[in-house]
Amino acid sequence: MPSSQRGPGSGTPVAFRIGAVSRELTRAAVAAVQAPSVLNTQPWHWRIAGDAALLYADRRRRLAALDPSGRMLVVSCGAALHHACVTLAAEGAGFTVEPFPEGEGDLLAVIRYRGPAAPSVRAQRLHSAIPVRSSDRRPFAARPVPEPALERMRRAAQRVGAHLQLTWSRDLTDIATAAGQATAAMLSDPACRSELAAWVRRPGEGDDGVPLDTVAPPGARPVPLRDFTGTGGGPSITSEVDVGDREARYGVVVTDGDGPNDWLTAGVALSAVMLTATAEHLATSAMSDLVEREVSRRTLRHMLGGVGYPAIGLRIGVPAAGPAPPRAPRRPAIEIVEVVADPVPADGSPSGGAAADA
Repeated sequence: MPSSQRGPGSGTPVAFRIGAVSRELTRAAVAAVQAPSVLNTQPWHWRIAGDAALLYADRRRRLAALDPSGRMLVVSCGAALHHACVTLAAEGAGFTVEPFPEGEGDLLAVIRYRGPAAPSVRAQRLHSAIPVRSSDRRPFAARPVPEPALERMRRAAQRVGAHLQLTWSRDLTDIATAAGQATAAMLSDPACRSELAAWVRRPGEGDDGVPLDTVAPPGARPVPLRDFTGTGGGPSITSEVDVGDREARYGVVVTDGDGPNDWLTAGVALSAVMLTATAEHLATSAMSDLVEREVSRRTLRHMLGGVGYPAIGLRIGVPAAGPAPPRAPRRPAIEIVEVVADPVPADGSPSGGAAADA
C-alpha cells in the first residue's frame, strides 16, 4: 500500500508503504474501538509500527473525580487490548503480548506479531460478538440465566488470569448496599456529579459518553443501577411498585492483586466475559460505580470474604423482549489509531519489516 508525501524541508515527494502485518494489526486496533469503557470515555490510543501494536492510556480522558487513581481507565484499556487480541486470533495471526514494557507509564501493552497461526475457533466466536455486544440496562426478562453459560463466563475470566465471582441470592444485600453507598457518595460530591453530567449525552450528540437513550428506565430493582441524572430519584425496592430485574445475575471481576497490571488483567477479563455472554445470546452491563468509591469497594471485599480485589461489577441476564437499546457511539478510528509507515528506498525495494510484507 504505497503512498507519498513531501519530505520535511524540501519539495521532494517521499514514498511510504504500509505492510501486510501493519494492516492486520491496524484492523485489530480498529476492532478494539468497540470495547466497553467507563462512561464510554474510550481512554486509549494505538500506535501501529511495523510488527507491533502499542496500546497507550489517553489520560486526557481520565475521570478525575470518579477515577482519581486511574484504575478504571486501565481496566477500560484492558478491554480494548482483549478486543484486539481476539481479532488477531480469529484471523489466524500469531502474537505475543507484553504488558507495561516500560513500567507503570502510559504505554500499557505491546502486541507483537509472530507470524501466521491456525485461526482460533473460540476467538472467532468472540470476534463475531464484538459488533453485537452493547450495554443493556433494561430490566432483563423474567427467565433465569442458564448455569452452563455462567460457567463458560467463569472459565473465560480464568483463562486470562482473573476470576468472575458470581453472586447468589444471599449476596444481593451486599450488592444492593454497595450500589446505595456508591450513589450516596456520588450525590454528596459536587465534582462527581459535575463530571457525570459532562459525560451524559443527548441522542446523536457526540461520539463518546453515555447517550440518554441507553440509560436505565426508572423502576424498582433488587440492585439499583447508576443514576446518570445525578438526582438520586426513582423508586426503591420497598416502593409499592412491581420490582423488575428479579432474574438478573451479578458478577464481580476479581484479581489477585491491586496494581496496574491487575487492572489491565481485569479489563481483559471483563471483555472476555462480556463477549462470551453475548455469544451465549445474553445481555450485560458493567457496573463500575460499585468499585469507584472506597466505601462500596470495601463492601464488595467483605462479600468476597476478603479474598482478592474487586475490579468491576457486571450485570448479566436474558434480554428483554423488544428492540435492543441503541449502541453507544464510538470515536472515529482515525482519532484513536496511529499508523507509522516505512519509507520506500529510492530504488523501490522493500525496506523494513512492514514494507517487506507489502
